[in-house]
Amino acid sequence: MPINKKSRLNNIITWLHLWLGLVSGIVVLIVSITGCLFVFQEEISHFIHHKTYYVEPPASSQVALPLSALQRKAQAALGPDAPVTYMTTYADGDRSWEFMSYVPGDPDALTYGGTSKVYKSAFLNPYTGSVTGMVDYRTDFFMVVKGIHWSLYLNDAIGQRIVGWSTVIFVILLITGLIMWWPKKWNKKSIDNSFKISWKAKFKRLNYDLHNVLGFYAFIIALIIALTGLTWAFQWFNKAVYATATLSSKPISYPDYSSDTTAVASIASPIDYALAVAHKVYPNAKRYTTAPVSSKAAAISVSAYGHEDTYYDANTLYFDQGTGKELGQELYKRQNLGHKLVAMNYDIHVGAIGGLIGKIIAFLISLVCASLPITGFYIWWGKKRKQKKKYSKELKVWNKYQKTRNGTTLSTKSIKG
Repeated sequence: MPINKKSRLNNIITWLHLWLGLVSGIVVLIVSITGCLFVFQEEISHFIHHKTYYVEPPASSQVALPLSALQRKAQAALGPDAPVTYMTTYADGDRSWEFMSYVPGDPDALTYGGTSKVYKSAFLNPYTGSVTGMVDYRTDFFMVVKGIHWSLYLNDAIGQRIVGWSTVIFVILLITGLIMWWPKKWNKKSIDNSFKISWKAKFKRLNYDLHNVLGFYAFIIALIIALTGLTWAFQWFNKAVYATATLSSKPISYPDYSSDTTAVASIASPIDYALAVAHKVYPNAKRYTTAPVSSKAAAISVSAYGHEDTYYDANTLYFDQGTGKELGQELYKRQNLGHKLVAMNYDIHVGAIGGLIGKIIAFLISLVCASLPITGFYIWWGKKRKQKKKYSKELKVWNKYQKTRNGTTLSTKSIKG
């Protein structure tokens, strides 16, 4: 490539990196900081409200009360306007069981919180049925943080578009940043400047290194976090990920089982029966989730998870709500690559896919992402100030010359012009 064309391309990349960074910087900062806070929301919440999420382990002979009985107690605690819509039980004997209620609000509400009328959970001791605590997710600190991260706490139609396109810009910034970082010569000096932070240098140089070097080290994980975030902001991107992974244009599909409404009911408590079968089929699962049926034709589903804090590894059983007949299974190991990637998306995004180490990495990279708009802005501001000083110096020289010549002077504005 001729030098002038290469220089022109570099100028375009630098210009894009600068102005796209200034346009999206505030949103990237907010989304990254809230992402940092949310990564460990479960661990922090469990530590602060330990008595809500944990119970005294029972004697070895004691068993949990039937899920249906606990559901009735949870419903009484939640109130008539908050029907139980989702239930989570745990294999570990020291965990309380969660009974969640979600009722949609105004879909056109301006705020994220306004789109839900009810969003809360009752936690029960599975052995005594006593309520260990209540959590209202509409006002819970971490759920508010999630709302800000998700859509700047605005309605999805507005907020998710802002966050989504800011994330697209951030992906472009990562790529242009990598191009700008790339050493022109791979000698010792260039390598040191590109891979090492000069901690003892002056603030201006240190700030540059924090932007340039940390941006490079964060590149791959930051790109993964950004791309997994885009799958929620844009359905077309979610479909593109699935299509690319499956090499097919066929959209993702899920089982659609239904109960026989003409069959005579033969079991007293279908949901207890379904959970008992799930325990037998998947005895090593860490948690099980199910939901009350929404109609007479709906099938009961129970999902078994291999870990307490991940969602991708679910195996789901479907039952007829009247007869208890098993209608089918949806096994994780039988899913295609596209389905697995979509299922893993949340766990990859928050780092849970890698356990505690994965979460720590996600936290640190999100912190670096939050710092990039700040350090980048300071680099731009420093160059702008340097330009002003240069103009000021030129102005003084010019005015001195003019005074000695004919007594006229110029302003900074005229010099710039």
